[in-house]
Amino acid sequence: MEIEKEIVSNKFENNHQKAIVNLIYTYGWITNLLKHRLNKHRITLQQYNVLRILRGQSPKPATVNLLKERMLDKMSDASRIVERLVQKNLAQRCTSDIDRRAVDIRISPKGLEILQKLDDEMSSKDILKENISDEEAGVLSGLLDKMRG
Repeated sequence: MEIEKEIVSNKFENNHQKAIVNLIYTYGWITNLLKHRLNKHRITLQQYNVLRILRGQSPKPATVNLLKERMLDKMSDASRIVERLVQKNLAQRCTSDIDRRAVDIRISPKGLEILQKLDDEMSSKDILKENISDEEAGVLSGLLDKMRG
């Protein structure tokens, strides 16, 4: 559906403003869709993102700083997210073998199990395939990369 119909407005200064409004609206649309899928597993989008990073690191451990660098939402508090994942037994905290003062974080077997269940549910292709082709998705991704310069 066109952005004008979604927000019931057609008063844009120019196409650049319309594009920004459309990006913000679409971000919210995608976020709500993904949150709905994650609610069944009682994890947040940020927790899901951290679990995916930990799985990608496995079997090597991650540090909180590494998680901060790789997280999609740079405003998230990685330490707090890790704490919640540990409380849910989805991640494990352990002392670093290299530096006893540092803390390593690993995904737990339960965390891997939940991610395996979510792999199909969270498929980006599933979200987009009804409305845009694979080729169009590539063009969109290229335009977003270009926008960030």
